[in-house]
Amino acid sequence: MDGKHVVIEPPDNNGSLFFNYKKTFSIALMALVDADYRFIAIDVGAYGENSDGGIFANYAFGKAIYDGRLNIPPAKLLSGTNEPVPHVIVGDEAFPLKKYIMRPYPGYQLEDDEVERIFN
Repeated sequence: MDGKHVVIEPPDNNGSLFFNYKKTFSIALMALVDADYRFIAIDVGAYGENSDGGIFANYAFGKAIYDGRLNIPPAKLLSGTNEPVPHVIVGDEAFPLKKYIMRPYPGYQLEDDEVERIFN
């Protein structure tokens, strides 16, 4: 899961809503892909001033996770163990750690080819 800011020309009289941390004007795209890089949920149109975590918290998919309304499969046993492990969504440091949201170790970055496959 990640967000992408798409640079735009600011609309008249609303520019500050679209002004982002990169000092450009943008709208945000939030996307969730599966293990095969297929889009399974997207949201487009959040103001550029919002962070990925803030957009996610206010978008229908994020609210469904927080409220427990998303149909996430139950935990499954890891192969060769008796330890059940929950299904999780992986996001970067912009997203909060939750029962179903995990982050890579601090400092881990997706490889450029992974980002290219997802967003291009």
